[in-house]
Amino acid sequence: MPHVTPPDLCVLHGLRVKGFAETDVLADLIALPDPEVVGHLEHFAAAGLVQRRDGRLSGWSLTTEGRAVAQERIGADLDEAGVRAEVDAAYQEFLALNPELLVVCTAWQMIDATTPNQHDDEEHDHEVVQQLVDLHVQVEPVTDRLGALLQRCARYGSRLHEARAKVLCAQAGALFG
Repeated sequence: MPHVTPPDLCVLHGLRVKGFAETDVLADLIALPDPEVVGHLEHFAAAGLVQRRDGRLSGWSLTTEGRAVAQERIGADLDEAGVRAEVDAAYQEFLALNPELLVVCTAWQMIDATTPNQHDDEEHDHEVVQQLVDLHVQVEPVTDRLGALLQRCARYGSRLHEARAKVLCAQAGALFG
């Protein structure tokens, strides 16, 4: 059974992962109800760990102190769960695959450094999607392992599946649309 991270730490970790997010996006990411997330954010704001920015771009982010507290608490949570070594190993596996993932994502969005992908070149898109599918096969065991260790990571695999499905649907739409 995966270790359950306290909900308030899930909020800090979610902001650490996203960098900047509106409450609903953060709540969806960490699978907590909006009102609960708001309560934790307000508590953290009062403690100087998070800040809210409103305007053209609105959302929450960690402060410098919040980043340090999140890192310390996440480390303590890993130690409490007794899974630090396993999580570190899985993270290193992911880091080895991440450069290729970034290249594939960029290739889906851009033809070259200045030309957005209009998805009108079926051969290009097919090659990119095949690379994504091949990479997904390599990443899936890593996300499965993380989800088995930590409940807060359990959604990584399903989110990856959803992202892949969206790309496959977009490609099918381009082919048949």
